[in-house]
Amino acid sequence: MGLTPTPPVTAPSAETLLEFPDNRLLIDLCGPNDRHLARIEEALGVHILRRGNQIAVVGGPEAQAEAATLLQGLYARLEQHRPVGPDEVEAALRMGVEPAADVTPAEQLEMFAQGNYELRTRKKSVEPRTDAQKAYVRALFQNELAFGIGPAGTGKTYLAVAVGVTMLIGGHVDKIILSRPAVEAGERLGFLPGDMKEKVDPYMQPLYDALNDFLPGKQMQKLMEEKRIEIAPLAFMRGRTLSRAFVVLDEAQNATSMQMKMFLTRLGEGSRMVITGDRTQIDLPRGMMSGLMDAEKILKDVKGISFSYFTADDVVRHPLVARIIKAYEIEDNAALARGETEEPRGQYVPRRAFRNDA
Repeated sequence: MGLTPTPPVTAPSAETLLEFPDNRLLIDLCGPNDRHLARIEEALGVHILRRGNQIAVVGGPEAQAEAATLLQGLYARLEQHRPVGPDEVEAALRMGVEPAADVTPAEQLEMFAQGNYELRTRKKSVEPRTDAQKAYVRALFQNELAFGIGPAGTGKTYLAVAVGVTMLIGGHVDKIILSRPAVEAGERLGFLPGDMKEKVDPYMQPLYDALNDFLPGKQMQKLMEEKRIEIAPLAFMRGRTLSRAFVVLDEAQNATSMQMKMFLTRLGEGSRMVITGDRTQIDLPRGMMSGLMDAEKILKDVKGISFSYFTADDVVRHPLVARIIKAYEIEDNAALARGETEEPRGQYVPRRAFRNDA
């Protein structure tokens, strides 16, 4: 006996009526203080009314149909014991709701080939929330070398680590190697105390954070002790051949051209490599070319290498982050229109900077 909601019924009063049998799931569908319903109303331009275990959608015919489909899809997620929160509602508004069947890790790649982009790890399931993220995840599975380029908060590193954990669990690779340049973000911290690990760990913390989201603490610790998960600065990659590994280079805009070439040539048999970066956050010394921009120019036509690009519309952090990024983009474009020069490292030098240096 299923608890699937009844098909929508269009009443004479131009409303679509949905019935949901399980009141507990209906509470989760509506969200605290009906916040999920309010967000759907705002996005689709409809009115949503709760009547016991029924929901009425009032509005234009197309908007009603879209809202009804979205609500039924989110309810189906809850029936599959999958969470529905503000993030899932936003993703559904952007991309619609796709049904997901229970699969084993070994079937993950086949699932992607069929258009279902859910990533299942030991702690949580992850789904792309925008079309750009969906294309990016597809590229990670279809190419041995993939670049993800875009502003902060678009999920470049997070999704790459999720794919790596998925492949490790499924036996497609033997290890995960995460790396990033140990470059400070515009300030000098001086000499750090401790041994090598204690010195570099502050730079690697974002990678630890991503792994902690996907693996239980004890399992992660065991995998790190067995060297099946490695987190190391970019400088430690020289001389290695990385075979049957899922390799992620984060913050690649802070790698020099020489470092980037060194890293790319570490790729070994049965490995996959992901390079992520943001061209607007280059922390290299003035006049030094970013290896990310150099690689983008040199490798754009090489077969087997994909480039995925993100914009402020793909930001999945706080909505204010997207507005901040757009404001900076507008200023950057205005500065270039005024004829302010662009450095070889990929950042324009505003005239006010020259005035301040004088």
